[in-house]
Amino acid sequence: MAGDLFIISAPSGSGKSTLVNRLRLLVTNLEFSVSYTTRAPRGTEQQDREYHYISRTRFQEMIQQGEFLEYAGKDLLLDIDVQGAAQVRNKVRDAVSIFVLPPNPDTLAQRLRERSRLEGSVLEDEINKRLAKARTEIENYRQYRYIIVNDLLDDAVDALTAIVVAERARRQGAPPDPETARMMHLADKCRQANIIDRLYPVLSSFGVLDMHATRV
Repeated sequence: MAGDLFIISAPSGSGKSTLVNRLRLLVTNLEFSVSYTTRAPRGTEQQDREYHYISRTRFQEMIQQGEFLEYAGKDLLLDIDVQGAAQVRNKVRDAVSIFVLPPNPDTLAQRLRERSRLEGSVLEDEINKRLAKARTEIENYRQYRYIIVNDLLDDAVDALTAIVVAERARRQGAPPDPETARMMHLADKCRQANIIDRLYPVLSSFGVLDMHATRV
């Protein structure tokens, strides 16, 4: 299997799609796989445009058959939920996993409402369900190598770009030039073990705390 496999996950409304779109403008030789999801389309979403909508059974079959992992020559960015990401990591142990977080529930709720308005309706019950699901998904943060808190969009784009550049540089093994070295340093700051101080208030705001996230 040639190239790196980047897995990116995030709760709905975290701004992941915007980050990915910006990344693709900045980084070459990066193939993007349109997301597969087992949920139903929302609002104006259409099959094969925003997502490929498939059943949970079909999703599991595709993972078992390696259909998400058929790529060569270029790096691949796979946008996938936390359950699917766990299954893909079991198939590709060296996959680079990235988790994008909103800074707090209030910001996430605002983003969800703005999205709902664009889709034609704002249903508070649905937004509350998505907030509850986000909390459950955030509990899986420890499964990811890198974590990005999407508070300031430009900073989050820089971090995501740095991760891709750094992982490519490590794979190639050549001495980095000054700009690549700077990007590698920025990427290291996003490693799960190095971002606890930034991560702690986010987890606290969502009520997700454990001994692994306790500051010292």
